Parts: sequence; C-alpha cells; structure tokens
Amino acid sequence: MRKNLFVVVSIVMLVSLVLTACGGGGTTTKFKAGMVTDMGGIDDKSFNATSWKGMEMAQKDLGVEVKYLESQQQTDYATNITQFVNQGYPLIITVGFLLGDDTKAAAEKNPNINFAIVDYSYDPPISNVRGLTFATDQAGFLAGYVAAAATKTGKVATFGGINIPTVSIFMVGYESGVKYYNQKHGTNVQVLGWDSAANNGVFAGNFESTDDGRRIAEELMNEGADVIMPVAGPVGLGTAQAVKAKGGAWVIGVDTDWTVSAPEYKDVVLTSVLKNMDQAVFDTIKAASAKDFKGFNGENYSGTLANNGVGIAPVASGVISADVQKELDQIKADIIAGKIDTGWTAYLNSLK
Repeated sequence: MRKNLFVVVSIVMLVSLVLTACGGGGTTTKFKAGMVTDMGGIDDKSFNATSWKGMEMAQKDLGVEVKYLESQQQTDYATNITQFVNQGYPLIITVGFLLGDDTKAAAEKNPNINFAIVDYSYDPPISNVRGLTFATDQAGFLAGYVAAAATKTGKVATFGGINIPTVSIFMVGYESGVKYYNQKHGTNVQVLGWDSAANNGVFAGNFESTDDGRRIAEELMNEGADVIMPVAGPVGLGTAQAVKAKGGAWVIGVDTDWTVSAPEYKDVVLTSVLKNMDQAVFDTIKAASAKDFKGFNGENYSGTLANNGVGIAPVASGVISADVQKELDQIKADIIAGKIDTGWTAYLNSLK
C-alpha cells in the first residue's frame, strides 16, 4: 500500500513539473525594463514623462515589468544605472543627452545587458546600445512658420534650458521656419532669444526652475514677443504661466501636446512640437523582449516627419488661415522630400 502511494505521489509531482515547464499552473518570469530619468523628473510633462508613457504602454500591451529611477542631480545618473544593472535588468533605458557618457560607460562595462538612450547616438556605435534620436528641426521648422503667421507684433521668440544639441536643434528649426515664412510672404518677423549665425541665444541654465521660465518669458514679452517656444522641460511651464497671466501672447509646447499634458494652459498654447519618444521607447522594448531578439547591433533610430517620429500638434482654432494651413501641409511634404533645408546641417557645419 505504501509502495503504491509512493508511486502515485511521484506521478503527481512529475505531472506538476511538466505543467510548470509548459506554463500550466506555473509562473513565467516577466521581461524587465528600467528607465533612468534626467533631472526634470518623471512628471516633467516633457521628455521624461513622454518616455515613461512608452514604458507604461509596454507594461500594458506586452506584459513587461517596468520601473523608473529619478535623477535629482547629474551624479545620480551612474548610480541609478548601476542599480538596474545590479538588479539584473536585461534592458535599461536612459533619458536625455546628459546621460550619454554614463550610459556609454555602463554599456561597455556590461556587454550582456542591452541599453537604449533617448536623445543620443554614438559614433562609432556601441553594439549593445540603441540610440533614439529625433529630427526636431523638421517639426520646429513648421512651428516657426506657424509662429510667424500668428504674430501680431512681428516678433516671436524661443529660448532653451541648456545649450546642448537636443535643445538647439528645436531652436534652429524654429528660426529657419520663421525665415521661410518671411521669404514666402514678404514679411520681416524677428526671432528673439536665438541667433544661429552667431550661435548665441537665451538659456535658463537648467531644466527645472519654473521661476526662470516665468522670468525669461516676461523679459521676451517686454521686448515685444507675442509667441514664445521654450525648449526647457518644466522651465517652459513657467513660461506658460507668464503668458497666461499677461495675455495677448501664445506659447508653443515641446516634446508633447501641451493642451493634453498641461491642460491648464490650453487656452494659450498655439501648437506643440511633438517628439514621439513614447512610441520609440515602446518599439525598443518590444524588440528587446521578443524571443528571437539578437541584440541592437549598435543601431540608431531617427524619428522624422516621414515616419511620424516628430510632428506638430493641431494649431489653435482660428489663429492661422486655411491658406497657411495648406502651406504647412506642402512644407511638410517638401521637408520629407528634401526640397526644404531646415538649417540644422548648416548650423552643425558652422560649429566645426
């Protein structure tokens, strides 16, 4: 009797092991992706928040486990990356140009872990890193054209958080769009806050202080600007506050549609330059979590108007004419076709 009972128990245990191996009644280890933010924080209503949205999309649609670590200062970058490394995360996504050096160091030290970085690419490429970059000069060009069409004072403005390429690329495109409008319409709209030829502009020196955003916006409006595009993360929300308080002016959002991410300012948002980091992050996680994934092989993704990686949000109702809207559609097509120069390549060459 005892022998038969032993046989039955053994069979039950064997069946249980088989079912577990096949996924029946057992638990499957979830793919894990970790995100390290820049100093703007997870709820910056800008590039960190938009990137995290892509992580949440992956959690919902792909069933992966996601987590973020916030960086309060630049010394947190390496610490946060290392924390994910030590926890065995197979994919670590870092957000922002300023994390470039620390991401590179971690990737080279940990070749068996995959990394992706928003707003950065490496030359030469690093085999286990996928760069996620965005041609925001193209979308910024469209925003500049809209600003020039919308201004009543003949003066529009832009300023940045820190003078790094992922910020200045917006500003160069914006200025070029204004100049293109002037060329097409015989106007003389001025751009305050940035001059590509002189490589000179207004910068807050950070991406966190809404007080700086208010101060700079007030100064630009006092100079006559009635459309302002801040490329400065949460600093730009201070600009929106100042524009709303003063009235008679517009703000152009960046990274995400500010009528959605910052609805308290929707009445003063002219349009927004969209950088669809959420989709790029989602696609990266989807690729890395696939069973047949064989590594990034140093590839770089570039979001453009052509692949909907960048764009602009709908323009505030009634501000520009139907004719200007048609011109925008044609300009977009011409940029995609390479018929319009956004000014970014020439700007980069001027720095050499």
